[in-house]
Amino acid sequence: MTQTDDRRRHRPTRAAALVAAAALALGGCAAAGEGDGPVTLTYWMWDANQLPAYQECASAFEAANPDVRVNIEQYGWEDYWTQLTARMVAESAPDVFVDHTQQFGKYAGFGQILDLEDRVEESGIDLDQYQPGLVDLWRGADGGLYGMPKDWDTVGLYYNADLLAEAGIDPAEMWRLEWNPQDGGSFERLLARLTVDRNGVRGDEPGFDSERVAVYGMGYGEAGGGFGQAQWASFALSTGWTYADRNPWPTRLAYDDPAFIETIGWYRSLIEKGYMPPLAAATSGIGVIESMGSGAYATLVEGAWNARAMSELQGVDIRVAPTPVGPSGQRASVFNGVSDAVYAGTPHPDEAWRWVEYLAGRDCQDAVATHARVFPAIAESSTIAVAAFEELGVDAQAFAVHVEDGTGVQAPVTGSWARIQSVMAPAMDAVLALQRDPSSLAAANDRVNAVLADDS
Repeated sequence: MTQTDDRRRHRPTRAAALVAAAALALGGCAAAGEGDGPVTLTYWMWDANQLPAYQECASAFEAANPDVRVNIEQYGWEDYWTQLTARMVAESAPDVFVDHTQQFGKYAGFGQILDLEDRVEESGIDLDQYQPGLVDLWRGADGGLYGMPKDWDTVGLYYNADLLAEAGIDPAEMWRLEWNPQDGGSFERLLARLTVDRNGVRGDEPGFDSERVAVYGMGYGEAGGGFGQAQWASFALSTGWTYADRNPWPTRLAYDDPAFIETIGWYRSLIEKGYMPPLAAATSGIGVIESMGSGAYATLVEGAWNARAMSELQGVDIRVAPTPVGPSGQRASVFNGVSDAVYAGTPHPDEAWRWVEYLAGRDCQDAVATHARVFPAIAESSTIAVAAFEELGVDAQAFAVHVEDGTGVQAPVTGSWARIQSVMAPAMDAVLALQRDPSSLAAANDRVNAVLADDS
């Protein structure tokens, strides 16, 4: 389991400007103080599942670089960004940290992470070794490179093989699904068949009670805000719709596009028909993985980052297929990635770069690939990861197909993402909660475009 405005033109809000000014004024870093011993770098990440792989990389790096020690700290996703911003202001930020496309724009825009372009050129790193498009995700509006590609992800359609068998559905059908916003196509028919009410009546049978559902044809964990990567994005993108007029650094977003509004209307209809749970139930605190494990959801659109966790669920056979083919005649998925960034205030930029260079190289990315948790950014390392996943029984081609067929759409990159989400999250919540019509997203789009104009 996707942003900087040109610093010469950026007009931040007063609160954001104060945070940035404080961070820049402090000018230091949290890394260990100078001394006669090895330099200690602090490295932050949020995914606990990947921690063993990166401890392995750190040990190998330290063996080759005895003058440097790497201290890895891991925080949960929600705490991670709050802590990171606070630590930048407090002059205690990590020397190197895992960055996300929805976050890097603001950090680069306020000068809080280093442009690595010159170091990359001096090191002679071949940027063509990475999966196409991944390097571009970390290009600032000024053309600088603000992170080295670490891994990539797409989404797939996870399904409960036992529930599929009970419904009389051949698993091969999962790879041939198609959908459209008029009647939902074979995909909606699948969801209807897999949905079962508390009396044992299926969604495609007479007498089905959509108000008393025991097994939902498809689950979800939230409304998705303006991103929707693991909710509605694969459907909207497969109509030919895309998020913005350009990416990265859009000037206009497209949540008012009729194709998008029609897609969200169809997606919401799955809730109204009882094939997906109401928003209140989906966000009640029970995670999507747990719901798949309990048999409450028969299918789930979810990221490759959870493939290993899905495969390890006990007492249930969870498999994965690619997302359905849409009206465009192709499948689609957000194609996203994360990077390793260097804090601009580090007193050890050379050592920090050495660590980032190692993280971005074959030795580390090959090692990470063998752990079968993520798909590394280097194309050849990705191949190793696909094989490692398949050894665990995970059909990694369901994710890789988007890379091979070119149907992955890059995550939107803008320094205004937090403000955009402050508009789109409640707007999308209201639509999926059946409180507002999908057409209301056009007005929300006017507000987010005003945000982009204000921040330009």
